[in-house]
Amino acid sequence: MKNTASSDSPSSNSHSPEALQELEHQFLEAERRDPASPYYHGSAPQAVPTRRRFMLGAMAAIGTAGVSGMAAAATPGAIERTVPPDATKIQGVGVGADDGGYGSRSQFETEVRTRYPTKTTESSWSFTPLQNSMGMLTPSGLHYERHHGGIATIDPSKHMVYVHGMVKQAKKFSMADLKRFPALSRMMFLECSGNGLTEWAKPTLKTVQGTHGLTSTSEWVGVPLSTVLNEVGLKPGAKWLLAEGGDAAVMTRSIPIEKAMKDCLLAYGQNGEAIRPEQGYPLRLFVPGYEGNMSVKWLRRLEVSDMPFMTREETSKYTDLMPDGTALQFSFFMEAKSVITYPSGEMLLHKPGFYEISGLAWSGRGAVKRVEVSVDGGKSWRDATLHGPVLPICHTRFTLPWEWDGKEAILQSRCTDETGYVQPTIKDLVDERGLLSVYHLNGIQSWKVAASGEVSNVHHY
Repeated sequence: MKNTASSDSPSSNSHSPEALQELEHQFLEAERRDPASPYYHGSAPQAVPTRRRFMLGAMAAIGTAGVSGMAAAATPGAIERTVPPDATKIQGVGVGADDGGYGSRSQFETEVRTRYPTKTTESSWSFTPLQNSMGMLTPSGLHYERHHGGIATIDPSKHMVYVHGMVKQAKKFSMADLKRFPALSRMMFLECSGNGLTEWAKPTLKTVQGTHGLTSTSEWVGVPLSTVLNEVGLKPGAKWLLAEGGDAAVMTRSIPIEKAMKDCLLAYGQNGEAIRPEQGYPLRLFVPGYEGNMSVKWLRRLEVSDMPFMTREETSKYTDLMPDGTALQFSFFMEAKSVITYPSGEMLLHKPGFYEISGLAWSGRGAVKRVEVSVDGGKSWRDATLHGPVLPICHTRFTLPWEWDGKEAILQSRCTDETGYVQPTIKDLVDERGLLSVYHLNGIQSWKVAASGEVSNVHHY
């Protein structure tokens, strides 16, 4: 139950739900005219795809709707090339000829993260385009991110991690030191506890990118934190660990020693290469299943203590104000959750017939065991197919065949994890927690399919 922003508050006019709705509207205007988009609504002029690539690139770069007057550009991550009438009649581009040897995606692939319109770009967050996701993994360039003081630039050859406090021997570790230890690789999801913060009281954002886009799954590679803690030795009575980041915000969070020794990772790799700067290059702490900002990026210090440190981010932020006025603190786990990504908000089903409902499910407490889908607003449920590998603390893709009869329908998904926990409705959560907190919304998402085929975000219980 916690996590969104640092100095930024969801109630600020500079990034109110209305501001985000406007940004989403600008995104959808171009998407609805592009035949390659799941939001396509028809009437696509020849030049629209190029314009769409420009619009998305500009929105990703500046996070606002004001893009007029800028020159056309390739999609972020791509190189704009001339398309020949017949690709078999002309030599293709040589490998490394114009991309520096790193490679690029096709200019016709246009998915980008969209930034929440906070006052500054230095304290903001951006959403993964779940509507176009395939399988369970998220490309590094589309992985959601959250930063409180800008994205730090750090030379890995000079970076050190200091481990001290209630340890038998304080030590500092360079990146070379850490990479000498045996490495571990795991596919795991990460989720901001502010994922869905706009949706508690009423449906607000239209797309699944806006309602659920603060979660992603990657393959993470690094050294088990327990390896480093065993190296320095814990003193009797050690119960908590402070993790501190080396960015301008100096992000700090307290982590229980039991969790640190169980499955935390000092991650330096993501999806087969070094983690990206926005993910904490050269080193981040990864705390599986816990709210996102506990996985401190640009990690530079670990301090062991016998009590939590009560830092700014776990007192004034990332706590849950309850209906009686008390605050719930250290609500670490991201509970079982699922969402249908296709069809989802603002998409259009052009005619009745067969569709494959698809979505993602995950749980911070372990593996997904079951996903049920309803097409009648929860009156009846059918078991969806889970596509492997089904791993603990990892996104799981689910699908269900559906024959749409052209009548109004309410699509929902409900996840059950290996502990037996069943995803609740949003009403269940509001009845229990009230509306004073914006964190840890894992309620059932409802998409209404109108008789016209238009899909919209609704609350339905």
